[in-house]
Amino acid sequence: MTWNESLPLLVLASSLVPGLIIFCLAEESKGLRTALNLVGVVLKLLLVAVMVWGVEQGQSYEVRFPLLPGIDFVLRADALSMFFALLSAVLWLATTIYAIGYLEDSPKRNRFFGFFSLCVTATLGVALAGNLVTFLLFYELLTLATYPLVVHRGTQVSLRAGRVYLAYTLTGGALLLAGIAWLHALAGNLEFTAQGFLSGLVQDHSAALVAIFVLLIAGLGAKAALVPLHGWLPQAMVAPAPVSALLHAVAVVKAGAFGIVRVVHDVYGFEVVAQLGVAGPLAAIAAVTIVYGSLRALFQTDIKRRLAFSTVSQVSYIVLGTAIAGPVATVGGVAHLVHQGLMKITLFFCAGNLAETLGIHRIEDLRGVGRRMPWTMAAFTLGALGMIGVPPMAGFFSKWFLASGGLDVGQPWVIAVLIASSLLNAAYFLPVIWTAWFRAPPETWPAERAPARGETNLMLLLPTVLVAASALGVGLLASMPFSPLQWVGLIVDVEYAP
Repeated sequence: MTWNESLPLLVLASSLVPGLIIFCLAEESKGLRTALNLVGVVLKLLLVAVMVWGVEQGQSYEVRFPLLPGIDFVLRADALSMFFALLSAVLWLATTIYAIGYLEDSPKRNRFFGFFSLCVTATLGVALAGNLVTFLLFYELLTLATYPLVVHRGTQVSLRAGRVYLAYTLTGGALLLAGIAWLHALAGNLEFTAQGFLSGLVQDHSAALVAIFVLLIAGLGAKAALVPLHGWLPQAMVAPAPVSALLHAVAVVKAGAFGIVRVVHDVYGFEVVAQLGVAGPLAAIAAVTIVYGSLRALFQTDIKRRLAFSTVSQVSYIVLGTAIAGPVATVGGVAHLVHQGLMKITLFFCAGNLAETLGIHRIEDLRGVGRRMPWTMAAFTLGALGMIGVPPMAGFFSKWFLASGGLDVGQPWVIAVLIASSLLNAAYFLPVIWTAWFRAPPETWPAERAPARGETNLMLLLPTVLVAASALGVGLLASMPFSPLQWVGLIVDVEYAP
């Protein structure tokens, strides 16, 4: 096996092996557990960086093994897969540091960090999957690996949230399996291919292809939290803050959105999607989800639930950019994988800091907290302004390209959806910022557990500030060759090449 064939396997092994070792450690082995976590995430980031550089230089990274008759297990690197893989590797480093600071004095740490490592393994498997069957295997592994994290606290509320999570995601997985099996019987080929591989079947099997598309999107939409398949996400907010960040910014909802991009780009292709007439309904579902999620967020009083409904809305920007099927809109939608990830992980880290340090969970308890925790609330402010779409934050560029892309393909209604969403974003984020910075604080904050110096544990504060700065930097440096927007240009060049 050559080096280029080994790299995709090494990327997965860099988290899988440490995770399996962590399961076997004594609970008191804090130093070794921390070392394994950090070595794994740093090694993964380095390996992914090597592959990103290689893909940009035109190198090929692929490994395949026979899995079933006529079906291979395939890991492959292309521009889209490395875009998602690099996002996952970078944010996993930040989340791991944060989780160590957040949970190292909690019980059942080996179980948590073991499944945490399995979760990143599954996410990178989703990113590197070269065909639908390989994608499905890691997609379902992701469900099973995240369930113990959702129910980590073991309370009745968390166990109920876990049951709801499994009901939605396993049902989605069953629908996805049905669609893949039907497609294999119809087309034989399941390999991801730029511009799709179904154009020769449209004339004779259009009805079947539409039905398969519905099954695939429904299966993926359960994790992507498309309305009406979003119900599990707000309930899962009972999980610890690192898990919430994991669900929203790095793994689960992003796996669903990434899968929808794969189906539209690399299974059906834009021309086939247009011929079958399924792009319009998908865009409509995305638009409804964007507005509905923002409306529900407006009426939440719990910080994490407000952020959860914000995720329901924001992730559908990715689906909308994919569904309206134009190169400019695609840039906005796919780039939002990174933009939303940086902004949302910032917000959930801030929510975790507030809960862990001051015991604050409700928006009304944020009065004056900006004076007590200025760095945390400065990071929250940056993340919130990015979600609203204030320039030069990363979220502004996502919305700009989506709006321009809508005009470019003759769908100006997209602008109305984006304006409505931005106004609602402002309506539910600006009061939080105002309450934290400008309302008079109470004499004492509840459940005071702050250290004598500093606003919170450094391992909680440092990742929060760095990812907030990254969300700002991605916007400020949007025109630079290494920015997410420029990398998406490589993807678009492939998908829209004549």
